[in-house]
Amino acid sequence: MLPVIAYNILQSIELLANSAQALGDKAIASFKVNQPNIDKALAKNPILVTALNPVIGYEKAAKIAKQAYKEARPIIDVAEQETDLPRSELEKLLNPTKLTQGGL
Repeated sequence: MLPVIAYNILQSIELLANSAQALGDKAIASFKVNQPNIDKALAKNPILVTALNPVIGYEKAAKIAKQAYKEARPIIDVAEQETDLPRSELEKLLNPTKLTQGGL
């Protein structure tokens, strides 16, 4: 009985390995990122306003997020319109790469 179980486990491992190889060769290897679409979606992501909370306060940031979502506009454009912060400062605060590194 034990040899049959071991044989079945080895067969399952081989099937899984072959599946992973096929997925990598046929799907992942040819995968291309559409950077403009990613940038466009990221610019409208309401989570970005959390970076503005310490500067303009939670309520104002939430208002900006709601308005940007409702109007399907980038967060930075609405924040520029609704705050006194210059665009250069908003670009620094809302930089997604910097936000992933922590801190302001």
